[in-house]
Amino acid sequence: MTGATTRFAGIAARRTAGGKGGIASICSAHPLVIEATLRHGAVHGADVLIEATCNQVNHEGGYTGMTPAAFRSFVETHAAGTGFPFDRLILGGDHLGPNPWKHLPAGDAMRKAAAMIDAYAGAGFTKLHLDTSMACADDPVALADETIAARAADLAAVAEAAVARIGGQKPVYIIGTEVPVPGGALEALDHMHVTEPADALRTVEVHREAFSRLGLDAAFSRAIGVVVQPGVEFGNADIIAYAPPKATKLVASLESVPQFVFEAHSTDYQTGEALAALVRDGFVILKVGPWLTFALREALYGLSYIADQLVPDPSRESLPVAMERVMLASPVNWQKYYPGTPDGQRLQRHFSFSDRIRYYWPSPDAQHATEALLAALGDREIPRPLISQYLAHLDTEIAAGRIKPTAHELLVGSVTRVLDIYRNATNA
Repeated sequence: MTGATTRFAGIAARRTAGGKGGIASICSAHPLVIEATLRHGAVHGADVLIEATCNQVNHEGGYTGMTPAAFRSFVETHAAGTGFPFDRLILGGDHLGPNPWKHLPAGDAMRKAAAMIDAYAGAGFTKLHLDTSMACADDPVALADETIAARAADLAAVAEAAVARIGGQKPVYIIGTEVPVPGGALEALDHMHVTEPADALRTVEVHREAFSRLGLDAAFSRAIGVVVQPGVEFGNADIIAYAPPKATKLVASLESVPQFVFEAHSTDYQTGEALAALVRDGFVILKVGPWLTFALREALYGLSYIADQLVPDPSRESLPVAMERVMLASPVNWQKYYPGTPDGQRLQRHFSFSDRIRYYWPSPDAQHATEALLAALGDREIPRPLISQYLAHLDTEIAAGRIKPTAHELLVGSVTRVLDIYRNATNA
């Protein structure tokens, strides 16, 4: 992964020198999303950035059950299977901090966060987003900027020590925490606050000072990105599009910190034009996750309806019915995020832009239902009229011969369609 990381580390310098282009950060642990991403990268000869979050992957397993070392092995296995070269792969850790343990006192939560970032750095992850913004059990509700920066510097020290211990590529760091709610907003959207330029610049300065106090000036020289809010967001049924005029002052502030670019979270569901504008304006790292699994869910449900017509079997539970059963049996991952009436919640469980159904695909019952569906369809070519009816967004690709009309390739193709939008935007 050394070659890709070295190229990535120069992303701010290239922008300062007038270069164009950005990179999509793929935030998913679903095997089909990973496969589609690596196949896409191989076809285009492009670097690929894949990130895991602190809740998803950590030294205790996270909700995927994977440690950072296991996640790296998982991605590299897919890379080998798709012919994607390891030297074009960048692995990142997102929101690395005490968030999974914020119910604990700060000392305990930060010790666990330190063990987590040691595991990430020790496993060779070379893009580390330090996020210590959340209050722990014995903290005030709102943490001082200096406290956030000091805790981030403590974690950077752990990462630096891990790399010194094992050798390998030194990581680059992302700082800043002004991001949308993970997984999308909880309410209807009508506006979005854009980060104030002074706040972005203060984030850089307090982190610089905190790193320096620990003798980490060399590490801070590898800090390349600041997470800010450019004014984009999505909710369960709403999307706020990027409006460049509203971010003009924030964009101009980058001139004061040529070491940095901006990293934008929750860019899912933006138009290609909006994504290209974000990159042009300096938000050159674009996080995307729920849109990819939303596209996968669209294709899986379409295939379920196709199977009902093509290979009817009364004993086979339809995938939407199976997923409804799975989500109702374990509501913890959707209940507090989907307000409203029972009918409204039912629609959101399956079709919300926040796509919290993605947490359920690894469950045994969901895997069994998915495997039964794909076994029923097998490798047969699906007639175009059925694709037109249930997977119309892929019909043009089928007609052009770019996707083979089999179940597996349609799933990959649905994800690839989103990846193409990001590739076009980041190469603008």
